[in-house]
Amino acid sequence: MPPFRRRLALPRDLPGDVFAMAGVALCVALGFGVVAPAIPLFATQFGVGATLAGAVVSAFACLRFLSGLAAGRLSDFLGERTALMLGLIVVAISSLIAGLAQSYPQLIVLRGVGGIGSAIFGIGAMGLVLRAAGKRMRGRAISIYRSGFLVGGIAGPALGGAVLGISLRAPFFLYAGTLGIATVVALIFVTKPASPSGTATTREIGADDADAADAPDARADADLADGNAPDRSVRELLRTPEYQTALLTNLAVGLTVLGVRSTAVPLLMVDSLHVAPGWVGIAFVSSAIVQTALMLPAGRFVDTAGRRAAILIGTTVSAAGLVLLALGGSLTMVLIAMGVFGAGAAFLGSAPGALVGDMVGQRTGTVIAIFNMASDLGAVAGPVLAGWLIDTGSFPAAFGMAAAVVLAAGLLGLRLPRGRPQRGDKTLNAT
Repeated sequence: MPPFRRRLALPRDLPGDVFAMAGVALCVALGFGVVAPAIPLFATQFGVGATLAGAVVSAFACLRFLSGLAAGRLSDFLGERTALMLGLIVVAISSLIAGLAQSYPQLIVLRGVGGIGSAIFGIGAMGLVLRAAGKRMRGRAISIYRSGFLVGGIAGPALGGAVLGISLRAPFFLYAGTLGIATVVALIFVTKPASPSGTATTREIGADDADAADAPDARADADLADGNAPDRSVRELLRTPEYQTALLTNLAVGLTVLGVRSTAVPLLMVDSLHVAPGWVGIAFVSSAIVQTALMLPAGRFVDTAGRRAAILIGTTVSAAGLVLLALGGSLTMVLIAMGVFGAGAAFLGSAPGALVGDMVGQRTGTVIAIFNMASDLGAVAGPVLAGWLIDTGSFPAAFGMAAAVVLAAGLLGLRLPRGRPQRGDKTLNAT
């Protein structure tokens, strides 16, 4: 076993595809961190105000959400690896052309197209990660994949500040470049599927002949042996406590991490506590560092202690961080609260995805699409709700609302089975 795997307590047979996907995530997050600060600034160059500049940011998230179900079906049709690369190419090309945009309508349309590409990429990527590792390694696999996003998210804004000094168009070109690198990484290092999407070869499902492969019982037994559930409809999954908990938890993650925290914390620090804007960046980076440091231990906990325990710890600790933010009357309290929230987010970064992975069968697209859409919905609604509560109530009201949603996910988590996953941890290579 390579020394770095021993130091990180990673499984001996964790597939290389997981590390390749972490590299893809790193490239994507690095580029996004570079371009994100430039988008509203670039929009104002076309003579629009703050509202329309913000609409450019929202266009990406809204189209990603609205195209989720179609992207899921496309992923099932093309296969997850192909969908991953197609999504990356769509975002890369739309970003490259956005950097050349000559009008506001061109810019907002191109960002919307990028959101569609992001939906396709996100579903294909998550499907690959969930399928690459068996049930008893999924927590660690997801944590490694998410860590790539976190590291890129930390480094991206720092690089973005330097690139902005060159030109407001330059970040779009750099983002396209990092997405191109991500596509090359996926093409070279992510395993090519052994069979078309939505099918399994006789060898993969463990049957001795084609007749056995066609038998529903044989297919179900092989899926279970590989740590994958038999195919079930979305309607059936929506009745299970596992899928319900995964959806509400991912909604809470989108609402708190991408919504309330990103909107309310900067306003709290600058407008209420009257600290220098530079401290906002320090607070977010410190939270990301805590989350990154705990991602791998949290992923291991998901696999060894079980999904239920990880969900309960993640929701409780995250809610505690939000309550501390609601009570925060000083810079020190806010920094502590952000660290606590980052610790909880580490557990919530892998446990919900592992739950979904435990339930998906051969066709993952729609199941993962709805899961991702839950987070996107939280990310779209979170800033609006937080802003409204701050305007009509107070900062504690905004953070309290977020804490309540997180705790509701924890209550659903009480219905999950106790203990670690019991089924096998073999990998399934077909996409």
